[in-house]
Amino acid sequence: MGQIAISERVLGVLEALEPDVTIEAQIAHLAQGELRRRLARYQLSDRLFREKYGMSLDEFETRALIKELNYSFEVESDHQDWDLAVDGIRSMERQLAELRGTV
Repeated sequence: MGQIAISERVLGVLEALEPDVTIEAQIAHLAQGELRRRLARYQLSDRLFREKYGMSLDEFETRALIKELNYSFEVESDHQDWDLAVDGIRSMERQLAELRGTV
C-alpha cells in the first residue's frame, strides 16, 4: 500500500490520544473503535427486533411473517431494517477480524 499525507493538526491529536504509539497503530485503534461502535448499533437493532417479534430474522423469514401480517408497511420496513442490521453485524465482525489479522 502507498503512503498518505496526514496534517500536523491530525498528527497532534493522534499523539495526544495515544502518545508513543505508531501512527498505523493509532489509526488501526480508531478504526477498531468505530467498527465496534457500529457493531453495537447493529446488535441493538437485532435485539430490539428479536424482542418485538419473539424470534430471529431467519425464523421471521421462514415463517413468511410479512405475508402473514398482510404486507403492512411497518412489518416490511422492520424486515428491511432487520436484514440490514444482521448483515451489518456480519460485516463489522468480518472487518474487525481482518483488522486484528485473525482472518
